[in-house]
Amino acid sequence: MKKARWLMLLLTFIACKSAASAQDVVLVANKSVQISQISDADLRAIFMGSKTRFSDGSHAVPVTLKGGPAHEVFLRNHLGEGPADFQAQWRKAVFTGQGAMPRSFESESALIEYVAATPGALGYVSRISSEDPVKRLATVK
Repeated sequence: MKKARWLMLLLTFIACKSAASAQDVVLVANKSVQISQISDADLRAIFMGSKTRFSDGSHAVPVTLKGGPAHEVFLRNHLGEGPADFQAQWRKAVFTGQGAMPRSFESESALIEYVAATPGALGYVSRISSEDPVKRLATVK
């Protein structure tokens, strides 16, 4: 009986873990951003600091969350990084004078507020509503 209970608990845990890893984030941009979709390669380049412009030539201002599930999902699904690796790469860039770390926010609402007020801003959240004053961007491979 105990083995069956442990097996059920293990299967439930695996199912929850799989569902959590399948989720994704919503990319949000300031409404002044002219593009409606962004490639994974461009997204990675902008958030890793090797690119400062969108494909239309306008200035990109990446912003991040300080942590949490949406931050981890974004890093894993779109940048192929873990939080520690992302931090380490940015610390190295800052230390060597090759860039300034993206501004980060404690909450999704603060991030949305900043993106809405900052031309060229680009970030991510777990979800947005139709009332949020930001533009949703799609990703393409």
